[in-house]
Amino acid sequence: MDTGTLLEIWTTPSAAAPMERRPSARLVAGVGIEGDRYALGGGTWAQYPDLEKQLTLIDRDDVAAVAAEVGASFTTEDTRRNLVTTGVDLPALVGRWFAVGDALLFGMKRCPPCTHLERLTGLKLVKAMVHRGGINAAVFGGGLVTAGAPVRLVPDEEAAQRGAPTGADRPVPRIVPA
Repeated sequence: MDTGTLLEIWTTPSAAAPMERRPSARLVAGVGIEGDRYALGGGTWAQYPDLEKQLTLIDRDDVAAVAAEVGASFTTEDTRRNLVTTGVDLPALVGRWFAVGDALLFGMKRCPPCTHLERLTGLKLVKAMVHRGGINAAVFGGGLVTAGAPVRLVPDEEAAQRGAPTGADRPVPRIVPA
C-alpha cells in the first residue's frame, strides 16, 4: 500500500448533531477522537463494542462516486465519518495496524451505510454506499493528527514495538462479507 493522506477531520459532540470540521484533533487510545460523540459515550451506535465505534474513516473518491450514483449533492460532511482520506485502500486495512500521523490504529470492520444516514440526509444511500462506506478503527496509540498527515500501513513488528497487543491479545476484526 502506498502512503495516503488525511484530508479532513470531522467530529460532533452528540448523535445526529451537525458535524464540525477541524484542522486537527487528538486521538486518544481506547477512546477515539477527543470531543467526538463516541468518545463522550454518546452517538447513535454507542451500544456497539468499544473497539468498533472509536473512529470512522472514508475515502474522498468513494464519497464523490456515491454522489454521482445517487445524482445528488453528498459531501464528506454528510457521511458522518470522522476522517476523510485519499490514496488509501481502506477496506484493506481491516485486520491490520496502520498509522494516521503518529497515532496507531487497528482496522476493526467495514462501516456499511445505515438507514439512520438516509434519514439524516434524505438520500437513498444504502445501495450506493454498500462497498464505499469506509471502515471503523480502534485507537491503540494516541496523538495529535492534522489534515495533511500521512496514512500508512504499520507492520506488526512496528506495532508491537509501539506497545500494541500481539498474539492472543491482538484485536479481532469483524469481517463483514463484501
